Amino acid sequence: MASGVTVKPLRILHLEDSPADHALACITLRRANGMYEIRHADTMESFIAWLGAERFDLILADYRLPGFTALDAWQFVEGRGDAPPFVLLSGAIGEAAAVDAIRLGMSDYLLKDDMGRLPRVIDRAIEVHEARKAREHATRELAASERRLAELTEHLQSSIEKERAAIAREIHDDIGGALTAVRFDMGWIARHTGEDAVRQHAESATEMLQHAIGASQRIMMNLRPPILDQGLVAAVQWLAESFERRTGISTRVHANRDTMDVPSDIQLVAYRTAQEALTNISKYAEARQVAIDLSDSERVLTLEVTDDGRGMEPAMRHKPKSFGLKGLEERARTVGGWLDISSHPGRGTSVIVSVPLDGQDGLHTADRGEVQ
Repeated sequence: MASGVTVKPLRILHLEDSPADHALACITLRRANGMYEIRHADTMESFIAWLGAERFDLILADYRLPGFTALDAWQFVEGRGDAPPFVLLSGAIGEAAAVDAIRLGMSDYLLKDDMGRLPRVIDRAIEVHEARKAREHATRELAASERRLAELTEHLQSSIEKERAAIAREIHDDIGGALTAVRFDMGWIARHTGEDAVRQHAESATEMLQHAIGASQRIMMNLRPPILDQGLVAAVQWLAESFERRTGISTRVHANRDTMDVPSDIQLVAYRTAQEALTNISKYAEARQVAIDLSDSERVLTLEVTDDGRGMEPAMRHKPKSFGLKGLEERARTVGGWLDISSHPGRGTSVIVSVPLDGQDGLHTADRGEVQ
């Protein structure tokens, strides 16, 4: 019973000025019991004409032909794009010339004295060509996937920041305002009641309300700090002071100038990087001192957060769920920057984000560095 599978013959264009050598190549391939369709060209003009008329799976070429060489033919084929495998079959080529031809992109070479190996050489050239095409296709697909992922990351980061800002406004306008009004009312009750028990409860409630107001302000500042409107330097200084006050860890900020001309999206990336780095220090580092250096020298914004804590093992940076560090890398990429992390067990950690301030397209800018 027929299988219904049609096997297409391999289409070969043979560039050869010797009719006898062309006939010998055809006989050799027929004896191999393979399916071949062979076209013959003996001039550059006929070679170009065949390429324009049909599509070939492989090109077989003598090295020296009247008025040109196989290198000229290869340059023409390569210039057309999606070149098929190109195999030299010649008796007038030295080892050095053959190696140079392969360096230029040709698939293989075979001496005419060894014509019996021609079917195997053709099969190997086809296999290597198909593998290369598959690899290139996979590379293109991977690059496209990475671009889509980067676009999604940027969209998610933008959406998150918008949601943070919206929640911060609601906390300020609704919750913060309501808590403040209730605190004033409790204060009024405490001042106007004649019962000690009521006054004590009112004062206790006022203290709790004050605590809740402070918590709401802290949450609001973490969500979208209004101090960013005063510039990155002021925001980082406020972040460091809050961190030192909350944790007791000595925190120093050094900036090469009091104000920096930094776009708002880059400001936010730098601020979030500092915020995440300080959060990690408070959780894991067991540090005594933290230094934050901020610079915009040579139109590259650089923020470095360094601690003298316990450091990280290299494997810790590549844990499957280490989303904090991965998130910082993706944030940096969305504005055309890159992130470096240097850490040694027992000698602290340094987190550095760098972003060029001129000529950046933001998303899809090539990575300049990777986590060390």
